[in-house]
Amino acid sequence: MAALRYSGLDDTDSEDELPPCWEQRTTKDGWVYYANHTEEKTQWEHPKTGKRKRIAGDLPYGWEQETDENGQVFFVDHINKRTTYLDPRLAFTVDENPTRPTTRQRYDASTTAMEILQGRDFTGKVVVVTGANSGIGFETAKSFALHGAHVILACRNMTRANEAVSRILGEWRKAKVEAMTLDLALLRSVQHFAQAFKAKNVSLHVLVCNAAAFALPWSLTKDGLETTFQVNHLGHFFLVQLLQDVLCCSAPARVVVVSSESHRFTDINDSSGKLDFSRLSPSKSDYWAMLAYNRSKLCNILFSNELHRRLSPRGVTSNAVHPGNMMYSSIHRNWWVYTLLFTLARPFTKSMEVTHLGRGLPLGPKSPGQSSFCFFFEED
Repeated sequence: MAALRYSGLDDTDSEDELPPCWEQRTTKDGWVYYANHTEEKTQWEHPKTGKRKRIAGDLPYGWEQETDENGQVFFVDHINKRTTYLDPRLAFTVDENPTRPTTRQRYDASTTAMEILQGRDFTGKVVVVTGANSGIGFETAKSFALHGAHVILACRNMTRANEAVSRILGEWRKAKVEAMTLDLALLRSVQHFAQAFKAKNVSLHVLVCNAAAFALPWSLTKDGLETTFQVNHLGHFFLVQLLQDVLCCSAPARVVVVSSESHRFTDINDSSGKLDFSRLSPSKSDYWAMLAYNRSKLCNILFSNELHRRLSPRGVTSNAVHPGNMMYSSIHRNWWVYTLLFTLARPFTKSMEVTHLGRGLPLGPKSPGQSSFCFFFEED
């Protein structure tokens, strides 16, 4: 009660008075949750009434929200020159419907990433997003950062990556966001990124494998592999392998692999049903850009499914998602024909704020050739 009295909130209603060992806290988004210090757990429902609450209105005049070195939110009353960890608006909370609505009721085609994460507090979580300087990757990274996560933008072009960091900090100056170099077309760069990340001695709670190439003309990387295959699949596969120990030590953790429904329009097996390695990294004469993209997306799904099978017992889950068909991004920039088609379709597409990974459709293990994909993993 001393803390309540200090913040001017000691006049409480008996029905809402918390039992011993319970504490009322708020997220950055203004949602109220409750911490039990004896059982070391938190929950959204009031321990006595079972109601969910959120903060109503802005902070009183003269108050400002800050974050300490541990990521904990606190409040400063500049007029009376005092500091408290209790939100001064707790006296004016409003009840939310205790019945949790279904996903279909909560989210629709116009739902944004920020709305998906409403009420979520990612303070203390570390998130890596590849290809995060634009498009879906940027919106995903921004949404995580604005909800308290420490976000690392893993990008090939550091100039654009730093610009993306500045844009996020422009929305919230206290966001924990940084850029690191990662070129998926160069396996040595992937290795250097993993080494640099491990040198930070931080956890890794979410790894979003988002970066991708589309409609590229045929070319080989410095590693001697077809570029679309290496950038879209093999580079991410290598990255996950290098960071696997960090993910397991950070459990519960998650890997999100951005795939596509276009994986259904290809196969990686030969006529006898066996895996055809030549289809994964084809020669110039056998190359078709769209087919190469489809195969790389099929590899994404098979990789994610097998990764989940192997690591889920250790607390690391893996999900492959389809971000949606009707969206406008810059992925088409490599060929003028696709640029023209995307431009014509733009009035009917969703923006990147709406088309984000929070609303991605899960892709199940119903693709051909899944059983032969385990060759990408070392034996247990």
